[in-house]
Amino acid sequence: GVPEPVRSALLEGASWWNQAFEAAGYRNAFRVEMLPADADPMDVRYNLIQWVHRSTRGWSYGGSVIDPRTGEIIKGKVTLGSLRVRQDFLIAQGLLAAYENGDNPDPRLMEMALARLRQLSAHEVGHTLGLAHNFTASVDNRASVMDYPHPYITLNDDGSLDFSKAYDTGIGEWDKRTILYGYQDFPEGTDEKAALTAILEENMKMGLHYLSDQDARPQSSAHPLAHLWDNGSWPTDELKRLMEVRNTALKNFGLDNIPNGTPLAELERVLVPLYLAHRYQVEAVAKVIGGVNYTYTVKGFETRAGDQWKVRPVSDEKQAEALQALLSTLDTRYLELPENIRELIPPQPIGYRRDRETFKGNTGLVFDPMAGAESAAATTIALLLNPERLTRLVQQKAAEPDRLVSPQYVIEMLLTRAFFNHRETPWQAEMANKIEKLAVRQLIALAADKNADQQVAAIALLQLDDLDKQLDLELANEKDFSRKAHLTWLKNEIRLFRQNPKEYQLPPAPQMPDGSPIGCGEG
Repeated sequence: GVPEPVRSALLEGASWWNQAFEAAGYRNAFRVEMLPADADPMDVRYNLIQWVHRSTRGWSYGGSVIDPRTGEIIKGKVTLGSLRVRQDFLIAQGLLAAYENGDNPDPRLMEMALARLRQLSAHEVGHTLGLAHNFTASVDNRASVMDYPHPYITLNDDGSLDFSKAYDTGIGEWDKRTILYGYQDFPEGTDEKAALTAILEENMKMGLHYLSDQDARPQSSAHPLAHLWDNGSWPTDELKRLMEVRNTALKNFGLDNIPNGTPLAELERVLVPLYLAHRYQVEAVAKVIGGVNYTYTVKGFETRAGDQWKVRPVSDEKQAEALQALLSTLDTRYLELPENIRELIPPQPIGYRRDRETFKGNTGLVFDPMAGAESAAATTIALLLNPERLTRLVQQKAAEPDRLVSPQYVIEMLLTRAFFNHRETPWQAEMANKIEKLAVRQLIALAADKNADQQVAAIALLQLDDLDKQLDLELANEKDFSRKAHLTWLKNEIRLFRQNPKEYQLPPAPQMPDGSPIGCGEG
């Protein structure tokens, strides 16, 4: 069985759906109860939520047994992995000095983890009711439990963190509308098609958005509002806010983030979700660049939808703002791990090991304080130089020649950030070199990509030629040995690529530790 307090959280979250059915006019139509002790879980008469143990924190699933003749849902079944909650506990643990009292954690750790379980239970039950993901719900004040939520942590005036709104506490407005559309029984004599159309029209008047997996999951996706694990009404604003929360928590990170008796090496595991707290919001902001506004529309309905159905690029101003926000995540001052944290994390002791949820460093057993920064920077740069994204910019510039944001502009701004980064400390200088390597490497990959739009590849090639000339000038005047070695490496990589593009092998890009649930599929 499911242990407490998890059991109560799952029961409560699943029961939220009664709010949606009540909004549609059905009283106590949706109930969640404990399975009778003598019942068979495979009995088709019982819908089921099961709590299972896995080797790691895998995806959860909500599925249905459906009558193929009628489409009727006969049985719903939810599978929730018991280790899934560990990630939310780790996120909260990284944000809080939760063990100031030694072994007794700050109660907000458990509260946030249970809040996430309630939402997760509601989410997977939603799938059994026939609902797909709504990855734009976060921009509508978290209008659906069918989104993937990121914990919404805010800063109080005194600099402390507020967890009170980490996760939503009930069914969303979009969820109520989908139940109304999918389950409503209309009075006899009602024109059902017209009544359903009226519900859709009301949805649009309410300003509700809906886009699903294919619009949100690919890194090349284009809609500025369709994202996973995000918050806020506009992605750029939320990234700036989240960066402040992360910086505040990093300043307070230390021994009190783990309980007494825990190996200090385990601080790295707690540090990972905090240091990379901005990772998903970075993906969201990247979609603004080359972004396109659109919605699902069918012929005959577009006249009712006003201008919402028209496919239009995100404004040049919004794209330029998004670009600057992304470039700020490459600032070495933002990426620098405070020295007091670097000194705290020793190698793993016997019986412990580093794994896919720790940073992938280059220092052997010793904690690599640059690994997280390098993987975060690599992700931002790859998103900026995504070929499909840059192709959309080529076409947007062709349609509106006065636009500022173009592939050339994005690449030039990226190289400017990379080569004119902050170098006030030796750590920042070394990290700046790494960012330059990452930018050049990704630019070479873009120029070499046979699947990329030819104009995009041509622009990348020209930018590499210009950069090569600039490197000649800098090398001629450089006296510092380390910097000179770095610049020589950059020139050599460009030379190797130009000499034999087909044979050139790019060094592997640094990868972030796993963030989303581990394993195949999604729930």
